[in-house]
Formats: sequence, C-alpha cells, structure tokens
Amino acid sequence: MIETFTALLFAHVLADFALQTNWIHANKARPSVMLLHGMIVLITAQAALGRVDAPEVLALALAHVVIDAIKTWGRFGSFSAFLVDQAAHMATVLAVVIWAPNLWQGGVWAAWPATLPLMALAAGLIVTLIAGQYAIGLLMRPHAARLRNNGLRQGGRQIGVLERGLIFALLLTDLALGVGFLIAAKSILRFGTATRDQRTAEYVIIGTLASFGWAILAALATRALLTWLPPLDVLAPSAMIPGP
Repeated sequence: MIETFTALLFAHVLADFALQTNWIHANKARPSVMLLHGMIVLITAQAALGRVDAPEVLALALAHVVIDAIKTWGRFGSFSAFLVDQAAHMATVLAVVIWAPNLWQGGVWAAWPATLPLMALAAGLIVTLIAGQYAIGLLMRPHAARLRNNGLRQGGRQIGVLERGLIFALLLTDLALGVGFLIAAKSILRFGTATRDQRTAEYVIIGTLASFGWAILAALATRALLTWLPPLDVLAPSAMIPGP
C-alpha cells in the first residue's frame, strides 16, 4: 500500500506543480486546457506506477479534473482554497490506494524498489520548492500590494526557494541545527529593510515564518515517508566492498 501511495503522490505533485506551466494555469478555464491537464495527470500516474492497464488511475485523473474544475470555474484563488484543493486531491489519492493497494506491485517498477525513495525525495523537493513558492505567494498576495518593492525582480521568490531548499537538505541530513543559523543569518541580512517601517517588518516576518514553516513540514513529512520505504543506497553494496 505505501508503495502505491508513494508513486501516486509523486505523480500528483509532478503533474500539479512541476508540469503545470504558467500558461496551463492561466488558461485552465478553457475545457481543452483542463482536458490537457487531466491527460498530464493520467500519464504521470501511469508512468510512476509503470503500468497503463489500471482503470483506477483513470478514475483518479477524472476526479482530479472535477476538483480542478470546481476550483477554477468557481474562481477560488485564495491560500485557504489552495489548501482545500490539495486536501481534496490527497483524499482521492488515498481513496485509490485503499481501493487498489497493489497497483505498484503490478507495474514494471516493482522490480526496482530503490525507485520508491527517489520518488519520495523528488516529491518532497517539489512540494518544498515549487508548491511552497505558489502557496507562500498566495498567502502574501494581500499584503504585497501595500508595499513598495525596490529590490531585484523576483528576488524575494529566489530567496524563498533557496532558503526552503536549504532547510529541506539540512533536515534530511540530520543537520537541524543549521536551520537555526539560517534563521539568524536571514534576520541579520533583513534587519535594515525590516526596521524602515512596521508594515515592512511585519511582511518580512510573516513571509519568513511561513516559508520556513512550509519547508520544515515538507521535510519532516518526507522523512516520515522514507522510514516506510526501502533504504536509499547511493552506492550498491558490492561497489563499497573492495575486491580480493
């Protein structure tokens, strides 16, 4: 069951974040573009499972399209709507996993269980970097219009991606202490900007805490998932043992 969940989780975040371009997102109200997104969801799920003969995957893709249609045509674009949308997608993934827990075992990748932790890591990284950027952007959108931005173009987004990536790497390598140093370093670097006025200070604090919190939760969830999967061996055991 956990194998099927990992594969479908990876497929979901790949289709919904990494492969959903700005053009698709902006034009998803058009039925043809919504259908294109649904096809991407279906193909990524089939590729992750290594099989194309599972009707449960088709049902998952159809449910994904229905959820996205409700969100898109209902014009729900807030941060809370994003969380509800993703919760609904995860509910459909879990429903398919409960319905057909052995989908993974019938696929071609079942012979290579080492792909599972790689999928888990990739899913965690996509959630941390790409989904995190979108989610934090939605959270901060109501406040951003009240601030004057004199910094580099897209500079704040790039800083957010870098800090979340560093937190993800630090927590997955048991270097959690480094997160504290990262917070201290950003506080020092942002001190001059934050002290100009209360509005800027509060904006920086909210954005920083949200970005750090998102990355920490994503990293901890990834670590928890990895404990249920085969160990990730960078080198094959035979490669680590010297010959006679």
